[in-house]
Amino acid sequence: MIVSKVTYTGKLHTEAVHLASGSRIQTDAPVDNHGKGEAFSPTDLLSSSLACCMFTMMGIVAERHEMDISGSYASVEKIMESDPRRVGTIIIRMTIADRELSEKQKEILEHTARTCPVLLSLSGEMVKELDLSFEAAAAID
Repeated sequence: MIVSKVTYTGKLHTEAVHLASGSRIQTDAPVDNHGKGEAFSPTDLLSSSLACCMFTMMGIVAERHEMDISGSYASVEKIMESDPRRVGTIIIRMTIADRELSEKQKEILEHTARTCPVLLSLSGEMVKELDLSFEAAAAID
């Protein structure tokens, strides 16, 4: 299934178009590799996609179990390696909006995050860290 069309637009920039929706993403090479940092780098997207996938899967499970995790957020840290140049470590610090979640619900959400398709697709050599915390929703909203 073809999902996108990617065009090299010059000067180390690309544009990806999601064919079903027309949504667009632009990239630039990273500052430490000849880019200007004017957009996500491809490795930024890879790293951010992990958090997006975790939230998407958790959202599906939350809806199924009538939980509201809206307002939850994550920071994404990417650590590059060399020889060959690659993402060596992704650290996700995720804060889940806790609207009186039970311990069982918290376990379900954490398991879901740790088994998302993007995480399971990444190289076993890559370090993937998830720091998951729950915070009262009122403090997040």
